[in-house]
Amino acid sequence: MSVSGEGGVAPLDWAVKRFGQQASSLAAAVPMQLARAHAQAHAAHLTARLKKRSPYGFTLAEAVRENLADMARELGESVRNVRGYEYAVINDHALFPFRYADRPRPLDRARLPSNASPTRRRLFSAHGPQAPAGLFDLDDDLLTEEYLELHEAFEELGASTKLVCVFFTAAVETGVHVIHWGDAHLEPDRTFTWHHSEQLPVAPQPLE
Repeated sequence: MSVSGEGGVAPLDWAVKRFGQQASSLAAAVPMQLARAHAQAHAAHLTARLKKRSPYGFTLAEAVRENLADMARELGESVRNVRGYEYAVINDHALFPFRYADRPRPLDRARLPSNASPTRRRLFSAHGPQAPAGLFDLDDDLLTEEYLELHEAFEELGASTKLVCVFFTAAVETGVHVIHWGDAHLEPDRTFTWHHSEQLPVAPQPLE
């Protein structure tokens, strides 16, 4: 597996500030790893031969996370295990991949599922960008134990590690449609406020 940045899109200042000298390699490698994950998930779908409850979505989510972790290792960067899942960490920024739709949809339509795990919610609350100062200030008596736990940084990541979202749409029949990465704040209604986002190119998707 190559993670060379050759032929990729030159990263903008946002990516350079977060990933440093790895920004160019990541801008090229992330789309490649999503394409590879789609091929793996497509193969699982064909093997299952099911019309309903296809393993595509589950396999895709696992493959994307594992592929990004392998990419980080090849780049000489860190991989952290959080509640049994590996996350690529580059220059103190953890990559959080998420398929937000199975068809092309605008990024502002992305929404975390209602059954999202507490781990996912805590990743955003503790390691993602916060809401604008003063917008939702809480009184001390509203800072419940549950709220404080949700905003407590994962020891496995460290308090200084920040979340970078890799959001994409994909379907078993049509592959990966669009890829975005950036800084997103999770709102109480499970939508996202993007402090910054950039679109990455979609890599060719040869099927396994």
